[in-house]
Amino acid sequence: MASEEKAQPRPLGDLERLVMEQLWAASGALTVREVHEQLSGTRELAYTTVMTVLDRLAKKKLTDRERDGKAWRYSAAAPREELAADLMRDALDRAGDRREALVRFVGQVSDEEAALLRDALSRLDEQG
Repeated sequence: MASEEKAQPRPLGDLERLVMEQLWAASGALTVREVHEQLSGTRELAYTTVMTVLDRLAKKKLTDRERDGKAWRYSAAAPREELAADLMRDALDRAGDRREALVRFVGQVSDEEAALLRDALSRLDEQG
């Protein structure tokens, strides 16, 4: 993440995920108004609700924000893949028996995902 200290990852709520999807899809930083306008096409949301969600995401260090006049502009602090990896690592940390959690996870992946995991492990072996 771009910020100095990483927050402990937590799964995103439905609205947080929708807001983050807008930020990940954007070519640059967005204002609360821009996020609100984009979400208004599919959901009835108050402007203040979107503002609160963006503020909460910034406090969780999932977004970066910068002043633009009186408004804030928000951008994702990291790619969605990094958040997913952080969430998986956090889940393993909380699992108790990491080995058993990994075995159960791998037992649930598709053949394509298993091939991706094998490829990733192979690349790591080659690097080090």
